[in-house]
Parts: sequence; C-alpha cells; structure tokens
Amino acid sequence: MASKKFQPSPKASLPFKTANKYKRQDLHVKQKKAREHTRRDERFRRRREEDKEPSLREDRIKRNVPLTLDRKRVWDEIDRDTGDGLGVSVDVERLKRRKLEEEETAAAAELDANQEEENSVSDDQDSMIDFGSGDEEDRVKEKPQRRQGPRTATERATSPVHSTTSTNLDLTPEALAARFPSLFSMESPPIPKILITTSINSTLHNEARLLTTLFPHSVYIPRSSHRYGHKFSVREISSFATNRKYTAIIVLKEDQKRPTGIDFVHLPSGPMFHFSISNWVEGKRLPGHGNPTNHLPEIILNNFRTPLGLLTAHLFRTMFPPQPEFQGRQVVTLHNQRDYIFLRRHRYVFREKRATEKSVVGPDGKEVKGVEGIRAGLQELGPRFTMKLRRIDKGIQHSSGQEWVWRGGMEKQRTKFQL
Repeated sequence: MASKKFQPSPKASLPFKTANKYKRQDLHVKQKKAREHTRRDERFRRRREEDKEPSLREDRIKRNVPLTLDRKRVWDEIDRDTGDGLGVSVDVERLKRRKLEEEETAAAAELDANQEEENSVSDDQDSMIDFGSGDEEDRVKEKPQRRQGPRTATERATSPVHSTTSTNLDLTPEALAARFPSLFSMESPPIPKILITTSINSTLHNEARLLTTLFPHSVYIPRSSHRYGHKFSVREISSFATNRKYTAIIVLKEDQKRPTGIDFVHLPSGPMFHFSISNWVEGKRLPGHGNPTNHLPEIILNNFRTPLGLLTAHLFRTMFPPQPEFQGRQVVTLHNQRDYIFLRRHRYVFREKRATEKSVVGPDGKEVKGVEGIRAGLQELGPRFTMKLRRIDKGIQHSSGQEWVWRGGMEKQRTKFQL
C-alpha cells in the first residue's frame, strides 16, 4: 500500500510556482509519486472488488474498448438500393440486414392483419379480445426498456474487433455483378493462369520472380530493354496472353529500382486495377522466415465491406485456385484496414497450448469452446507489401475510361473509408 508521506498535500496541489528551482523539482517529484501511489491503490481496490464479483471485470473490459479510427468509421446514409455503389461508402452487410428486417416486419404486419380478420369473424370475439389484451399487457411488461439518448461510438461499432471481419462475397449487389460480368460469373471460376511482367527497361527481375512463387500457375516474361527491340504495350501483351489462354496479367512498376506499383489486368477485356505499393520486404529479410513450397495456398480476405471493396476482393479471388492444397499449410492473407491492403503469406501449424499461453478468444473477447488446448503457430514466408487502390479502368489501360479513381479529397474525412 502507499505510504502516507507520499499523499499529496493541499499545498502541493495548489497552482503556484516557487522561485526556488530545487524546491520546484522536489515538489514535482512528490506530486508524481503521490499520483502514482494513488493510482496503484485504486488498481488494487478494483482488483479486490472484481475478484469478489467477476461481472464487474467483464463490464469494465466491455467499456474500456479503445476508440480507434476503425471504430469511429462513418458510412453514407442511403435508404434505398445503391446500384453498383463504387463511389459510395456503404456497408453491404448492414444494407442486407436492414432489408431482411424490413421484409420480416412487413410479413409480421401482414400476418397480424390476417389474424385480426379471423378473430373478427369468429363467434367468441369478445372472449378472444379479452384474452389477447391480457397477453398483450404481459408482453408489454416483459418487454425490456431501451436506453434513451444518442449512442456512443463504442455502441455504434458493429464488432469489438474489426481485424477479424472476414469478407462475405455472397453479399455482392446485383447491379455490381451486372456491371462486371467477367469477375462475377455464375459459373465456377477457371484455374488461373497468370503472366507476370514489368514496366519497360525495368530492373525488378528478382521481385517479379518472387511474385511467381506467390501466385500459383504464373510465369514471368521480362519486357525487352534492348535499344532496337520493340516496346510492346500492355494492350499488345494482353492480346498475346489471351491467345495463349492466360486469365490475368500482372505488371510490376518501379521507381529508383524499388517496386512502387502493381497493375492487375483481367483478361480478355478488363477491367484493369492499379495499386500503389509500399513497404516491400523480401522473405529472406524477415526474421525467422520459412521457405515456400509449390502447394496451392489458401486465401483469406478480411474487412472488404463496401461494393468497391467486394469488387477488389473478387479480383484477388480470381488470382488463386478455388481448391487449395491443405497439406501444404500455406495461407495468403489480404487484410484491408483504412483502405490499405496488407498482403502476408504464412505457413501454419496446430500445436498444444503451453502453460504460459492463453486460450483462443473470439471477437467478443470470450474463449472459443472446443479449442481450449490448441494454439496455431505461424511462420511468415514472404514477400510482404502494402497496396492501395488508385484507379479502376473499364478496359485495358487509361484510354478505355475509368470506373473509379482515387482523389486526394477522399481522405479529408479521416473516419470515412472507400473499401
């Protein structure tokens, strides 16, 4: 417990400033120690109370969720169908949930109307009304009272942990699927066959070869850098690749011998996605890295929630085979956070939980039942890099027109995101 000599005196808390430098230093040290001991006593007192009543600890943890920018995220208020919604920041899952609630409410109202008509025709109408009114009064008594007043940012959040929000590709709007039929085909997606190349006169040959290990069934073809060689355009390369049954083209761009951009061309006629790249790190530079194998990896798409985000997620889904090889235990994660897409590749292994480790918890902060003694170990394989969507072309290259373009004013409101 705190010593009494370190308790702040009334004089020590006064807003005065003595002229003696050493007295000011001594007073500051005493005030700091007194505040630290007071906070320590408060922590010990709270711990004793929470040990007696564990529900107090659960309520405190539930209230003390940090308010990050992700939790303060705002959406565009749209009541009706958004169409393709590429330029609108709306949560597709919330719109779907709201639509289902409206349909259920309309069905319940229609059912109540039909029951009222049947009750009015019945012979014992009076007795039924009396019985129904008593039940209705009981239901009103049992109905919980909602708290009045505006909700806080913590209460407005849909989930306490946004980093575990997986993308549900079944929520794609119909207008968006009709606008991009090549990406949202009703048939099973074909096995990808990808051609990887670079910009003209590029020096990123090693980085391009690393991408061939990341994307299955891909091949790297360097573009000619000879002074008399023909400089093929991306449109000509797309025609060449389409005739040879390629499904996509990846163009790696550089600046000062570093990767700065990557383009994805969906064959045969687009669309074309332009991303900027930052924080490129090769696998051999990662501490404790592993070596990748030729097994087909699994893919995890996290936190793509808007129509534009679902379109981007569908693009990455077409880059990987639909049937992974689980014996390889490799997984590629594309995690979207604040419109930045973090790409990581790991190898996982399930092992027994050590005595010093905690059990696996879910998004609600509670332990997941059935896996109390199991933990998952991860070993990063690389490469790792961060992407940001800059432009979507209707066809191939800029001259075909743009479906969506990133602009600097989109980040003026820091709590609004596009993906």
